[in-house]
Order: sequence, then C-alpha cells, then structure tokens
Amino acid sequence: MCDYSKGVLLNIHPLDLAIIFLYLTIVTWAGIRLSGRLTSSRDYFLGGRTLPWRAVCLSVVATETSTLTFISIPGLAYLTNLNFLQLALGYIIGRVVVSFVFLPAYFRGDLTTSYTLLHNRFGPQVRRFSSLIFLFTRLLADGVRLFATAIPLSILTGWSIMLCIIIIAAVTMIYTSLGGLRSVVWIDVFQTIIYVAGAILTGFFILSRLPHGWQSVLQAVAAENKLQIFYPGFENSFMDFIQINYTLMASLLGGAFLSMASHGTDQIIVQRLLACRSIRESQKALITSGFIVLLQFAIFLLLGLLLYTFYNGVAMRSDEILPRFIIEELPRGFSGFIIAAVFAAAMSTLSSSLNSLASSTMFDLFLPHKKLTPQKELRLSRLFTMMWGIIFIAGAMFFKNTENPVVELGLAISSFTYGSVLGAFFLAAGKKDFQEQTILVSMWATILVMIWIIGPGPAVQLVLLSITAISGAWIFLLVSRFFRVLLLCLTALTIPLFVLCPSPQMAWPWYVPVGTAVMLFLGNFAGRLIKTG
Repeated sequence: MCDYSKGVLLNIHPLDLAIIFLYLTIVTWAGIRLSGRLTSSRDYFLGGRTLPWRAVCLSVVATETSTLTFISIPGLAYLTNLNFLQLALGYIIGRVVVSFVFLPAYFRGDLTTSYTLLHNRFGPQVRRFSSLIFLFTRLLADGVRLFATAIPLSILTGWSIMLCIIIIAAVTMIYTSLGGLRSVVWIDVFQTIIYVAGAILTGFFILSRLPHGWQSVLQAVAAENKLQIFYPGFENSFMDFIQINYTLMASLLGGAFLSMASHGTDQIIVQRLLACRSIRESQKALITSGFIVLLQFAIFLLLGLLLYTFYNGVAMRSDEILPRFIIEELPRGFSGFIIAAVFAAAMSTLSSSLNSLASSTMFDLFLPHKKLTPQKELRLSRLFTMMWGIIFIAGAMFFKNTENPVVELGLAISSFTYGSVLGAFFLAAGKKDFQEQTILVSMWATILVMIWIIGPGPAVQLVLLSITAISGAWIFLLVSRFFRVLLLCLTALTIPLFVLCPSPQMAWPWYVPVGTAVMLFLGNFAGRLIKTG
C-alpha cells in the first residue's frame, strides 16, 4: 500500500485541474464583486451591520470548519464510532448561553470587537492583553493549520506544499483585502455549500459501489458497535474517566465551554455576529449554526462509516482514509470537484482569520491611540489584512514537517488560553466590580496553571513557559506593588507543580471548563485579598 502521508502521488487530470482553477477564479471574482460600497473601517470589518442572519449563520459554520475537519472527522468514525456527535450537542448548549449572556452586552454598546467589552468593564490593559492573546493564538494556530492543510492538498494534486500554501493564501488574501467582511461572509456561504455537497456526493458514490447499498453498511458497522453515539463512561475510575475524550459529560461540558469561548469571546466569530442587523438576528444566526454543525458532523461521520464498509475496515491513518479514496476511486471531474471542496474548507477558515486579525489590530491596538479619516481607516484596514496574509504565508513555510513541536503547539494553543479569556468575560458579565490589575494577574496565572494541567511535551512546554514569562514581565511593569507581590507569590506556588506533581493528562474537552474554573477562582480570590488588604 502507498504511504499517502509522504506525498508521492497524483498526476492530476486536465479536467480536474480545470475545475479547480474555475473554482478559484469564481471565488476571487465573486469576492471582489460582493463587497459593495465601502466607505470606512466599520463597513470593511462589520459589513455595515446589515448582513442577513442566514448568511452570517453559514459563515460561522464555514469559519469553524477547516480542511482538517473535513478530512479527519470521517477518519474518526472509520477508526472508532459516533461518540464525537456528543460534542456537537455541547456546542449547541454553549451557543444558547452566548446568545443570552454575551450578545446582549455586545449590542448594548457600539462595540467593534469582543474585547471592547473588557475595556468598558475593566480597562484598556485587559482589552490589550486579551487582544494580544487572540492575535498570538490565532496566528500560531491558523499558520500551522495552513501548513497542515497544504499537506493533503499536496497529496491530492501532486503540487508542492509550498505551492499549495501560496495558492490558498494568495486567492484568499485578494478577495478578503479588497472586499472586507461582506465578501468573506458571502464567499463562506458558497464554500459551505461546496464542501458539504462534496461530502454528500462522495457518500452517494460510495453507496453505488457497495453490493447491497445501506444493507452492506449496517452489517459492517453494527458488529463493531460503530453506531454508538452516547457513552456515559461511569464504569471507569475517576482518573480514567477524565482521560477519555468523548464521554457524555466531557462532551457536553467541554463542547459547551469550548463553544462559549470560541463563539462568545473569540473575535473571529464575534465579528460576524456584530455584523447582523439586530441582536435577535445575531441570536438566530448563532443558535441555528449549532444545529447545522451537528448535521454537518453527522454527514462527515456517516461518510467515515461508508468508507469503513468500502475498505472492509483495513487499518489506515485517520488523515489518509478520505484522500486515498479521492485519489484511487473517484472518476475524473468528480475528483476535481472534491479537491475544490477541500480548498473551500481551507479558504473559509483562513479568510475569517485574516479579517478578524486585521480588525482586532485596527480597533484594539491602533485606533485607540490614533484618529484617522474614514478613507484612511479603510486603506489601513486593507493594509493590515495584506500584512497578516503575508505573515501567514511566511509562517506556514517555516514548518518543514508535522513533527515540529511548534506544529503541536499551534494545534493546541487555544486550549491553554481559552479558559482565562472566557473566565474574564464571565466576570465582566457579572455585577461584582474588579480592578483591572486583578483581571490581568488572574488571566496570566490561569494560563500558567493550564500549562501544567495539559502537560504538553518538553519542547512545547519550554516555548510556552518562555512566552508566559515574557508576558508576566510585561504585566509586572504595569501593576502596583501589591499585585507585583501577588504575581510573584502565584509564580512561586505554581513552580512546584511542574517540578513535583505530574500533569493529570486529562482529555482535551475538559481544558476550557477547567481553565474557566481556575480563572473564576483566581479572580475572586485576588478580589477578596484586595478587600481584606
């Protein structure tokens, strides 16, 4: 059997090549045409707050669906079962909380980014720190994803990884920088239809190749218990229980908190919700997106079961299964459409990152210190978008292979930071008053604790601790003497954890709930210390 992870493969047929280039051309042209009349940075980054909720809903779905999702979820069902669907139920719960807790606060004021809420509640330094966390984590995570996305595309097309990176980033950068959020949202709608249609058509093609259709599938998967959706997992010991990825409790809690963090605090999603015409439309867009993601996951998982039946359960890597089928089994023309669907999943995520990074740079870091005319704001907004696109290309080309520890860090980086940011937003949503310095120190200490709890490899841990030390030094210079002492005490209490106590190595769905709990505890603890002091 060929090793599909090494990239030896396909001389792409001219018909498939024509379909891919037709898709890229249509996306570029449509992105420019759909931008409308842009007169200011608010038009550019918020679509004039006139975008229909259905389009925003599909854009949210496209933003959280990367090429890695498109390829890896079928592989997950192939290798295990349908337990992953439990997580999507948690996503819906989290979206409901965001809709009725965070969105009213966003729409009460004239907010341009999610971090403006923290500014209004706590002060400018918390806004700046949260925005910097977002910029760093989004750059690292999506830079790695751009590199990782180029690997299956390189396998599918036979092009070099570098060429795939340049094509994805260049086309995305053109329509994102020229058209702004309005173009990004409408292209996301188109791309969602493309990749979902690609998955469905691939499923029907597999069914046509099975001797007894659905009966063959049911016979193959029922014997292996692959139709199991819910898994309570209570028969395990406590340590085993928290180390299993998809128990019912981990999935519902983890999915809910992850969705609250990614859709309630992360600028990449909040930016879209702020572009809706009203809070009611924003709520409809967000909650509906949860049900669409559930349906989308079901389609991808079902595709994995079909592939399992087709290949008779032959052992393969999860990221090899779907690319292998596209290469070996799909007819000419159809392969080109599916490869275009893979491009669509990649570009929808990247375009969202570019636009949100540029908006956070503009509104959180630049405009608070500088007043410009609307025309200059618009030009600078486009320049920031182009700047981030170039940084993404350079960053993705830096990686040589998936064994690089920075790749591991990039794929997991939000796990370390989401809890601290979500906890800060929960404190902002409450009625209790907190000093800005309390929130800064608590957020920093939460990230430090999460590094120990997650327990990454030594190389990743060293990188994270170095970055945390630098940010801690910056906070140390900002805060008063009392908080400097508190910062040093928290550091002194945390160091023994790394030296004496092994990490609990809990499953990843627990990261955000635990991080949020740590942030809430530290924030309230520091607040009480100030009152007693």
